[in-house]
Amino acid sequence: MTVELTLGSVALAAWVFLLAARGGFWRAKVQEEKERAFAPATWPSVTAVIPARNEADVIDRCISSLLSQDYPARLDVVLVDDQSDDGTSKVARKAAEALGASDRLTIISGQPLPRGWTGKLWAVNQGVAEASSRPLPSRYMLLTDADIAYDQGVVRRLVARSEGRGLVLNSLMVKLRCESFAERMLIPAFVFFFQMLYPFAWVNRRDHPMAAAAGGCMLARRDVLEAAGGIRAIRSALIDDCALGRAMKRKGPIWLGLTNSVHSLRPYPHFEDIRKMVARSAYDQLNYSPLLLAGTVIGMTLTYLIPLWLAVFGTGLAQAVGAISFVLMVAAFWPIVRFYKLSPLWSAALPAIAVLYMTFTVDSALQQWRGKGGLWKGRVQAQRAEAS
Repeated sequence: MTVELTLGSVALAAWVFLLAARGGFWRAKVQEEKERAFAPATWPSVTAVIPARNEADVIDRCISSLLSQDYPARLDVVLVDDQSDDGTSKVARKAAEALGASDRLTIISGQPLPRGWTGKLWAVNQGVAEASSRPLPSRYMLLTDADIAYDQGVVRRLVARSEGRGLVLNSLMVKLRCESFAERMLIPAFVFFFQMLYPFAWVNRRDHPMAAAAGGCMLARRDVLEAAGGIRAIRSALIDDCALGRAMKRKGPIWLGLTNSVHSLRPYPHFEDIRKMVARSAYDQLNYSPLLLAGTVIGMTLTYLIPLWLAVFGTGLAQAVGAISFVLMVAAFWPIVRFYKLSPLWSAALPAIAVLYMTFTVDSALQQWRGKGGLWKGRVQAQRAEAS
């Protein structure tokens, strides 16, 4: 067997495995809007906790979408202003006043970041502590981000699913912005790779060890969160949503799905914006291991680049194997491209997209080696020695 045919066979085997035995991750099914709603006898109260650091450009839409939810019970919002200097709190307060809902918004000033915490999780911890200290604390905590907007009825569906299925954590992968050229090229692949790493069907199975969550929208049972150790238990995690998913699944069933009803307001107009977002945590995903980094680069080269190379430049059977692998790759990527309402031609661009993500991952490692790992909003956060 020639080297070309060997490489092509490995790539083909990889795509057959991914399509047939990786939890159907590639199907990109939207389930949450289609589910028959369960109506609990008594709707429990919910408190949304929002960490915000210099989010004046988006916080009004986030606050408004939460305080105007069609929800049958009390829904409060706790905003933790993490030392913003752009008037984030003022904008949030005006948004609540415009809806006549000032009594349901609490704004607290974030305390200085202690050693061993990431900035976001320290802010979330303060918000959860504030909400839990009330005389009648809510049954559920909606852990969300300042750049997220909710369609009406989302919280009702989240709670209905959690109550109906006995979930301890119910999370939605929000629909990211996909408008600029950089977003159209890279955002669908970001979700595609996330689903490949954490197949939602496996996450949602009670008997499967796979656990994950999507940090933009996570509805957590407050008592179970406390039993799992609270936010303190994951205080140094850069990929904090998946860390929370693992902690909560040890206590009960969790659920994760795609949605068209929760939207990210954060624009990524340039490739550099997305590079920063990916590089912040990519090396953390590899456990800061040079061997895993090398394996990832080799694996992605075999999986995404070899099929196209063989289909174009190969000969004989190797070319045919490469072409079949490339077709399977395009077919796997198409559902998420369609979810974002993009041209099918973007599916064929996955090899080039994979090269960019490999570059971002290597850059993440370089940033860590330079002492700038996890850089986000002016803070260097990837300090593994402080994680314990």
